[in-house]
Amino acid sequence: MKVVQVLPALDGGGVEKGTLEVARYLVQHGHESVVISAGGRLVQTLEQEGSRHVGWDMGRKTPWTFRHVFALRRWLLQERPDILHLRSRMPAWVCWLAWRGLPVETRPHLVTTVHGLYSTGRYSSIMCRGERVIAVSRTVDAYIRQHYPETDPARIRLIYRGVDAQEFPRGYQPQRRWLEQWQAQYPHLAGQKLLTLPGRLTRLKGHGRFLELIACLRNNGVPVHGLIVGGEDPKRRQYAQELYQQVEALGLSDAVTFTGARRDIRDIYAISDLVLSLSTKPESFGRTVLEALSIGTPVAGYDHGGVGEILSALYPQGAVPLEAPIPILAERIQALLSQSGGEAIKNNRFTLSAMLENTLAVYKELLAVNEY
Repeated sequence: MKVVQVLPALDGGGVEKGTLEVARYLVQHGHESVVISAGGRLVQTLEQEGSRHVGWDMGRKTPWTFRHVFALRRWLLQERPDILHLRSRMPAWVCWLAWRGLPVETRPHLVTTVHGLYSTGRYSSIMCRGERVIAVSRTVDAYIRQHYPETDPARIRLIYRGVDAQEFPRGYQPQRRWLEQWQAQYPHLAGQKLLTLPGRLTRLKGHGRFLELIACLRNNGVPVHGLIVGGEDPKRRQYAQELYQQVEALGLSDAVTFTGARRDIRDIYAISDLVLSLSTKPESFGRTVLEALSIGTPVAGYDHGGVGEILSALYPQGAVPLEAPIPILAERIQALLSQSGGEAIKNNRFTLSAMLENTLAVYKELLAVNEY
């Protein structure tokens, strides 16, 4: 099987990580893996793991991007892949137009993955035009059925994202050297109960509520320290400034730490007493929640979207109604902090192996159609 995956770039993020995971799995099982993107820091890893990268910038949201349609069509005729897997809207439009213009007998099978709860409309509808449409959660499945009812339900396949149990093993503990470096960088965190909110500084992540929660808990005499792990969004620097001002206004200068972007999130999960997910809009999945639970760190999050699905299945005591006021949220956090984190997760069905096996099954299902 030759599988081509297409996305805007390979700089990092959930979609990019999933693309590399599928590519690695294909190579390990004797298939040919090709990824088309504008490039990025993950290209070297992709190629080292046996896939081929084709540099093509199809992610720019401008009409000029459609100039690639004819060249891509020629490329597809030359390469003759079996599967064309589309993971992002703008590249999907370019690829779909190229694919549609091919003779039917020469077309690869078309797969799309709906990774997010996109703004609805014609632009986003392209993600539902695959011969198979992968939904990454029941939340996404419902979104497709509600907003794109023309999508034949028989084409939708529910495949949850998953985490690698070897990357996020139960009971993981940081190495001594990491702990020493962390303590040297953040000596003021010693002896504190750490509440961690991972995610880039964007309004949807609920940082404002997190700061109100820290203030409420400390006013109740709970010695917590808020850890915000994520970099500033270059397009939303004003929002970051609002957060810094809110910290000052709430008198939390000694109670909240902004770490900026970090690559050692697994270690930070491990030293945290609780990880939070406070996105005010439902997320399509909620990878950070699953990663933290996978190593055994308790999580509290709003009970909606993909986060609600994960908590319902693995750690229901961590689910909090979205409409819950801050004092009620604080009560739940206090209760969770008084419990042992060892009960954070039991039977995890959101595994990387299941995701990869099910994705490969979708490819094989499409190829089997040609055998009859």
